[in-house]
Amino acid sequence: MPTPLLSLPVASLQVGRPGTLGEPGAANPLQRAWTTALLKAPVIEAHWLSELNIDGDEQADLHNHGGPDQALCVYPGVHYAHWSAQLGQRMAAGSFGENLTLAGPWAEKDVCIGDIFQFGEATVQVSQPRSPCWKIARRWQEPLLPQWLQETGFTGWYMRVLRPGRIQPGSGLALLDRPYPEWTVARANSAKYEQRHDRALVAALAACPALGQRWLRKMQGRLSGALPLNDDANRLQGPNAG
Repeated sequence: MPTPLLSLPVASLQVGRPGTLGEPGAANPLQRAWTTALLKAPVIEAHWLSELNIDGDEQADLHNHGGPDQALCVYPGVHYAHWSAQLGQRMAAGSFGENLTLAGPWAEKDVCIGDIFQFGEATVQVSQPRSPCWKIARRWQEPLLPQWLQETGFTGWYMRVLRPGRIQPGSGLALLDRPYPEWTVARANSAKYEQRHDRALVAALAACPALGQRWLRKMQGRLSGALPLNDDANRLQGPNAG
């Protein structure tokens, strides 16, 4: 294997299956019953990573989550100090339902769409930033949390699996190729949110061959006018709004 261009240490690996939380009919929308796979448990032994997920991991909402472009969810552990202070409670690895929590200073500005990594026996590729949704708000009982994640750009990202194989936390992510260095995850987030009115930037992101299909359809929809530019409310608030 060639010498990696960059090595991202993995602090922990988490998996989980859907479960139901909350109270049916609760007056507070944040406390109503809901189904989620956000509550994941750390594992220390090797697990098989397929083209869809890690063995033992599932998604509750297959309409908005899961699929080849979202086989792995990654979150930079460096952000958890910020969120612990913001929410006034300890936020640790796996708090946002990610499969991989990174160690060290690595974050969205350091990783690019299309980056190819060796992870244990598997080969994986960055596909798109994570779009924070209302379920994170309900998980932590803070209605503004998804909006804060979006505004800070501390979103994390998804990866697709190019070659399945066995993985474990100690493997780390070894960067093998960076075909699109201009498209950091941070810049992709900016194109979708802060600079959404910049049509040239949005078009350039849509032209990135490694961009995940959900994000590609979103960018194309905005360019064609089929989708409004300001379309975040349903994702960020969902049933928490009423």
